[in-house]
Amino acid sequence: MTSKNIPRRAALLLTTAVLAVGFAAPSAYAQAKITRLVVAFPPGGPVDFVARTIGEQLGKELGSQVIIENRAGANGAIAAEYVARATPDGSTLWLTSVGAVAINPPLYEKLPYDPVRDLAPVSLVANNVELLVVGAGNPANTGAEFIANARLRKDGATMASSGTGSVPHLAMELLADATKAPLVHVPYKGAAPAITDVIAGHVDGFFGDIPGLVGFIKAGKLKPIGIASNRRHPLLPEVKTFQEMGMAGVDSDNWYALFAGKATPAADIARLNEAVRRALANEGVRSKLLASGAEPAASSPAELALLLKNDTAKWGKVIRAKKIKPE
Repeated sequence: MTSKNIPRRAALLLTTAVLAVGFAAPSAYAQAKITRLVVAFPPGGPVDFVARTIGEQLGKELGSQVIIENRAGANGAIAAEYVARATPDGSTLWLTSVGAVAINPPLYEKLPYDPVRDLAPVSLVANNVELLVVGAGNPANTGAEFIANARLRKDGATMASSGTGSVPHLAMELLADATKAPLVHVPYKGAAPAITDVIAGHVDGFFGDIPGLVGFIKAGKLKPIGIASNRRHPLLPEVKTFQEMGMAGVDSDNWYALFAGKATPAADIARLNEAVRRALANEGVRSKLLASGAEPAASSPAELALLLKNDTAKWGKVIRAKKIKPE
């Protein structure tokens, strides 16, 4: 080899080495090409519905296959721990409702996870404001009439919930505080049996997510009489908010949001956030969510972190004031 060829060969070797490193060490996410969307509820529920509604489009936006994994149980702890312990590369996400991240911490003395310590906010996905419904035979047609009737009865009005410490239970407590009306909490093991007894007239009322109630409303089995929000719902524009009826502070949103493991790099969080925004802006996804009663609502990671902080404080105050303990 002549001396004048050495620099040229050295340059070629260096270029080859750089290219080899670049192709041999893609990011962990690029290697996976699979995004696991973990849901803390069984298939068929409202959170699972939202996950499956956004999943395909989210996969297109990420250039990845999105797989829905249902890891139900322990009030969300199983799903939370799974995501917290997964490789923090943005390939494992948790779609959760407000309960597991903002209500569980003040409700339970000990939790195997801490939402702030173990999870990184990605984006809000949907708002699910609570709706007060009564059976078709109930004389009340508005929330104001429901409260007036409760005050006339010696034993007050009975209010079903999907369980002690659930969003429906806490929404009822907000209504009781706002009106000082005698409302009696009747906890059930899930929303389904609670709704069944309201339809049958065994219990007077129930607060629930609109997606889980809209089918019964359309069938004429339930009457919607009040929205726990500061604005009316697009699917039920004729139903007044409690604020409009003079009952301030009855504001309950069982929102759904995406979280990743805490150590997920900021660049991956930003990439995921943009993908969620684009997926929710897709007309097919958006119209399907709206038709169900869920309102698509993306946010920045910082906005979600603030929402989590505020709702944890809000619900913690109610739980402590009412001395609510888990069943």
